[in-house]
Amino acid sequence: MKYIFVSGGVVSGLGKGITSSSIGTLLQSQSLKVSIMKIDMYLNIDAGTIRPQEHGEVFVTEDGLETDQDLGNYERFLGISLRRENYMTAGQVYKSVIDRERAFGYEGEDVEAVPHVTDEIINRITNSGKINNADIVIIELGGTVGEYQNGIFFEASRILKLRNPKDVLQVHVTYVPFIKTIGELKSKPAQQSVQLLNGMGIQPDFVVIRSELPIDQKRKEKIAVFSNLNQQDIISNPDIQSIYSLPMLFEDQSFAEKIIKKLSLKKRKNSSGLLAWKKFETAHQTSKKKIKIALVGKYFTTGDYKLTDSYVSVIEAIKQAAWTQSLDPELEWIDSTEFERGNISLKEFAGIIVPQGWGHRGVEGKLMAVKYARENKIPYLGLCFGMQMATIEFARNVLKLKNANSTEVDSKTKYPVVHVMPEQAEYLKKKQYGGTIRLGSWPCLLKPGSTLSKIYEKYSINPDSPWLTDRNINDTSKNKAQLVFERHRHRYEFNNEYREVFEKAGFVISGTSPDGKLVEAIELKNHPFFIGTQFHPEYIARPLTPHPIFMAFIQASSKKK
Repeated sequence: MKYIFVSGGVVSGLGKGITSSSIGTLLQSQSLKVSIMKIDMYLNIDAGTIRPQEHGEVFVTEDGLETDQDLGNYERFLGISLRRENYMTAGQVYKSVIDRERAFGYEGEDVEAVPHVTDEIINRITNSGKINNADIVIIELGGTVGEYQNGIFFEASRILKLRNPKDVLQVHVTYVPFIKTIGELKSKPAQQSVQLLNGMGIQPDFVVIRSELPIDQKRKEKIAVFSNLNQQDIISNPDIQSIYSLPMLFEDQSFAEKIIKKLSLKKRKNSSGLLAWKKFETAHQTSKKKIKIALVGKYFTTGDYKLTDSYVSVIEAIKQAAWTQSLDPELEWIDSTEFERGNISLKEFAGIIVPQGWGHRGVEGKLMAVKYARENKIPYLGLCFGMQMATIEFARNVLKLKNANSTEVDSKTKYPVVHVMPEQAEYLKKKQYGGTIRLGSWPCLLKPGSTLSKIYEKYSINPDSPWLTDRNINDTSKNKAQLVFERHRHRYEFNNEYREVFEKAGFVISGTSPDGKLVEAIELKNHPFFIGTQFHPEYIARPLTPHPIFMAFIQASSKKK
């Protein structure tokens, strides 16, 4: 196997994940089997207990690990389903080393950072490649070079290259700021970033320059000299309109061919993968008709700024579905707490989405948004918490169950139409929050003739679509044609004690677990589009296989005047 480490310098948030994903996409186009891994430096075991404003969206793998949002980018770009072996945190590493020491696994040695911690890191990296039968493993190192907390991972990458000099590449993504007052790109921060890397005993094989503008020849020459590289190994990565344009930008600089040459691999014939990617990118560039979509959530604000990272998978799923239909989505982030205060209107929007969430804050604002969409016949999509909000709103305003609620929001509600899953109650009592909720890919049995069933049937053209297959679950359903597999992340569910009264009032249960016990999806009759899912279709929406639910939602929204 070959290994490519991708590190970052100067500032965080440069787009190492998109850079890694784009490199992987190009190597796939050369018929190489690529596996990709993210290493996060925090001491958490996984990302499940971290606030979205703190670290962005939590992404869930097929086998149920809560991970960093970059794994979502990897899956979208590479079109593959990743596993828990594709993610590593400092917490996982140190816990494994300490557990092994307690079990006398080191046979009385004094346990040290080098070699014991670094060996654990290297073993996890190589194991990730073996399990995925990869030709090349791309490893993104979280954080920025020079940080105290991530030094051990840089050291592991250095040791791996020392042991396998012909099989390991170091790609460093760094920043060249544009100083508007003097009208010039300044390369000094990038030079210092590479020098920090050199100080750790690591010489980059490529330097990828992030900047507002394309890097010019003068700056390229200077960075190459101070990075001890040839100019051809300086790769430009300026701001672009869409992240999906980056593979093409790298392709224009022959990045994949340069990597293949340095790793002494034989150049392979291009596959058709990049052709499909170019087609998708062309569809995006030619999309003219605008469509305005509201995302009503509560994880946008951090200080004086608004972030979109909390809902990145939803945002990308919308873009993919819209661009595929030659539409240009205009997304607006609606803070549910502000909407609750009456400071915002939803009149101008063609579609409304209430995405995932937790806790009681901002709930009433979300319920107001659901009611507005239901009463005004505006296409509505509720994702996980958004489905639960649709359930509560229907109970209150159609079934007249006053103050109906979820026990997550109000533990003493008279009408708990959404309640904690029975096995989850024990975890909550013991304060076992991390990794205990319903996670990963699970089967959903669709109701024949339902809108949801028709949507999957219409848009599931590709037999390799991730919602049609699941390697980890045995199909016990009698009706395989109506079975789809979707990823979950929840602790609360629809309360089946109210199921009969809901259905009599026109509330359609359009998806359940194969045994019929868990409500997976709901919809309303006599509405242009009103669907809620307990699962997260956005997790498996990809550019080349846009998710059916988002395709149908965008189509319905495009018809709204």
